[in-house]
Amino acid sequence: MKVGFIGLGIMGRPMAENLIKGGHTLYLSTRSGVPGEMTGSDAIACRTPAEVAAQAEIVITMVPDTPHVEAVLFGEHGVAGALKPGSVVVDMSSIAPLATKQFAERVEGLGSFYLDAPVSGGEVGAKAASLTIMVGGREEIFERVRPLFELMGKNITLVGDNGAGQTTKVANQIIVALNIEAVGEALLFAAKAGADPARVRQALLGGFAASRVLEVHGERMIKRNFKPGFRIELHQKDLNLALQGAKALGVSLPNTATAQELFNACAAHEGGGWDHSGLVRALELLANHEIKSEG
Repeated sequence: MKVGFIGLGIMGRPMAENLIKGGHTLYLSTRSGVPGEMTGSDAIACRTPAEVAAQAEIVITMVPDTPHVEAVLFGEHGVAGALKPGSVVVDMSSIAPLATKQFAERVEGLGSFYLDAPVSGGEVGAKAASLTIMVGGREEIFERVRPLFELMGKNITLVGDNGAGQTTKVANQIIVALNIEAVGEALLFAAKAGADPARVRQALLGGFAASRVLEVHGERMIKRNFKPGFRIELHQKDLNLALQGAKALGVSLPNTATAQELFNACAAHEGGGWDHSGLVRALELLANHEIKSEG
């Protein structure tokens, strides 16, 4: 397929590279300029999102937040101005579900189609093509795009209509944030009590407390590796969506609010760019103790 890909950040670039490896011709655009090493006979740099849309039958966006998606789609030199009838816009960013429904209506009003398909799995999953992809939209359009999804992810689910994919991603981010907070508390408790947190983690991985967060982010906490796979500032954005949605729905999310406050504390210490496992640093500050392994 001729595929457009807009947004080549930590996640977007490896996702686009996997599509190129899969044999598709990509038309690329990103705010900072397409890296020269990505371009070639199967990857063409474009100056604007409109130029991407003019060439591609499927246009994928992978940008940070709701306003970025809106600008890429409907701003000056945006995708909407150059969409061909019957083409598909696939937004794989993590943005507001309500805005997603509005964007879908606008795109479909132009004679094209829209899928919201946010992902989970971080940089590791993007590179390994093992992302979880949560999709909202028409089933027949989902099936049309599925071969591309299968080059980027493993667990691919059509959840419902437009907006359902983004709603699922918000739910995912609630679970991930609360798991990070729980793992941070547990390892901090163990370390302050005098146990080796690395050995505690190893023991817990064999029991009912085992989780992907304990496996990956628990190791990050112990090894003090907070180079971002997924930045705290982006998780803050996602939890804002959760808390705003909860207010509109009349739902209380008390532990989500607590996790957000811990992220806020990290950001106040210039940690907005840390990996979200860095939430443990806020807990360590409260305890006046840092997780360290004897090894």
